[in-house]
Amino acid sequence: MAFNKLKKMFSDEEDDTLLGTEDEYYNMSETEAIKEADKCGNKMILLEPRAYSESQQIADYLKNRNSVVVNLKRVTTEQAKRIIDFLSGCIYAIGGTMQKIGVGIYLCTPKNVNVQGKITDERAKKETANDDELEW
Repeated sequence: MAFNKLKKMFSDEEDDTLLGTEDEYYNMSETEAIKEADKCGNKMILLEPRAYSESQQIADYLKNRNSVVVNLKRVTTEQAKRIIDFLSGCIYAIGGTMQKIGVGIYLCTPKNVNVQGKITDERAKKETANDDELEW
């Protein structure tokens, strides 16, 4: 149903790109995927799951080429591990990336999103600083 609405929004020339399968999209090069994303206009979704059962919704957003920031502070440690394991498999399957951006907060992106830069973990900095002090 949503596909038909999208199809009506585009001219006949662009209809050919909509008829492709998801497999074709995920098998294209990263450069082609980024160009495709420029045409589509993607979203950044912010989610705070309260149960493992919500992980499929996150995967659906990723399959639809949206980026998702997942805050796992509202689930138990065991549920958080299960969610991360599930999302790791999904992200691997679509060729995306997952990056930790804070304590219990992860940025999950599909292939068409290019993430630049890196956020360092404060605890890792402190451990490195303590190790440096021991060497002196």
